[in-house]
Amino acid sequence: MKIETAMVGKHRILRLFFTYDIFLIQHLRKIEGAYWNSGLRCWVVPHIKTVIQNLASMANELGWYMPDLLQMDNEIYFKKLNRTLTPEKEEVIESFTGYLRAKRYSFRTVTVYSEALRIFMEFNSDKELTEITEKDLVHFNTEYILPKRYSWSYQNQVISALKIYFREILKKNEEEIKLERPRSGRHLPEIFSVEEVEKLLQSIRNLKHQAAIALIYACGLRRSELIHLKLRDVDSKRKLLIIKGGKGDKDRVVPLPDRMIGMLRNYYKIYRPSEWLFEGNVKGVTWSETSLREVFIRAMKYAGIKKNLTLHSLRHTYATHLLENGIDLRFIQVLLGHRSSRTTEIYTHVMARSIDRIKSPFENLNL
Repeated sequence: MKIETAMVGKHRILRLFFTYDIFLIQHLRKIEGAYWNSGLRCWVVPHIKTVIQNLASMANELGWYMPDLLQMDNEIYFKKLNRTLTPEKEEVIESFTGYLRAKRYSFRTVTVYSEALRIFMEFNSDKELTEITEKDLVHFNTEYILPKRYSWSYQNQVISALKIYFREILKKNEEEIKLERPRSGRHLPEIFSVEEVEKLLQSIRNLKHQAAIALIYACGLRRSELIHLKLRDVDSKRKLLIIKGGKGDKDRVVPLPDRMIGMLRNYYKIYRPSEWLFEGNVKGVTWSETSLREVFIRAMKYAGIKKNLTLHSLRHTYATHLLENGIDLRFIQVLLGHRSSRTTEIYTHVMARSIDRIKSPFENLNL
């Protein structure tokens, strides 16, 4: 990683350049004032004492050596601590990564799970592979994850990764893997009102940006699903949007509102994407999730919406507004691509027969 200082007006900043690292990005997102600069392709943070203290703490957790940033004049490099693993352990991690890819886990999941296994191996660096047992899972959880106060979701991801490793690679029985998942709090998602969705979309002047944000709400999409939509996935004749390879590598079909079809047609006439429905600055290249997120943040600012909402909140809002409009919860579950215990297959058929009668809440907006 390279860090350089710079001035933005009267304010001093730090620019962080590094290759993609999901853990590093998760830490940076927790730092107040940190943001991604798509032009320079680096992360930017304020050059102030509290932020530097956060960076120092982050560096310590990730195993990086970091000199005193308050004293730096121009640029400096983080150096990785000497935490080498044996070739045997490196081979195990590589095999585990290959297993995840063969099972068609998403790129992000493969990255997170493989890094989780690496940290577990580093934590047990004083042990040979044959000496590591399921008891070390519990020790790792109580002595590493819990003291660092990682989020419930991250802790759950680490446990999932280690359970796969012990079950599929070491061929342990489920009963032998005595590692309980953390209890999750029941937090109701904060959502937009209809008026706030209108204000949000009206604040976006760029047609491509408006169409993208609108489509997330109109069809209840995840952002990764949006940026991986292809032109052929829009079936305007049948008024359907086909979502392929969603979470869990599942495909689904959702109704596409008439007004959304009109917006997409206007967008297509101007931008003429070649393959992906929403492309980046280069033809034939997908739009980045970071760029999409920046569009959303700017729109929230211009719309004057102060709630703690994210892009994913639009998906929650879609489901809530459908429910408020009288749509059966079983339909909504299928439209969102959620798992169900026993009735998924039944209600998938129900949805296929009744999909033309479902009205998207997008139709109620005054644009």
